[in-house]
Amino acid sequence: MQAALEVTARYCSRELEQYGQCVAAKPQSWQRDCHHLKMSIAQCTSSHPIIRQIRQDCAEPFEAFELCLRQNEAAVSNCSEHVRRFLQCAERVQAPAEPNPIQAK
Repeated sequence: MQAALEVTARYCSRELEQYGQCVAAKPQSWQRDCHHLKMSIAQCTSSHPIIRQIRQDCAEPFEAFELCLRQNEAAVSNCSEHVRRFLQCAERVQAPAEPNPIQAK
């Protein structure tokens, strides 16, 4: 997860900052009002292998977390167990191995 956060922070810091500011400014309606900024983070990070791997390997706990957030917009702290499960999954993800060049015989 640390690698994914570093990649996201390195390449998508502007998008992360804007999304964080939006969420903080709109505690009651952030899910709806900040959706476009969430999508901009997704677009920014979609080209990085570690993040693609986390999305693939941890789709189920992430979807459960997102559902919890939608159901608890005014009380996102109710989703801490969902966050924990997602982060545990993400911590186990390894970056895909680089393909080995074909060696001539």
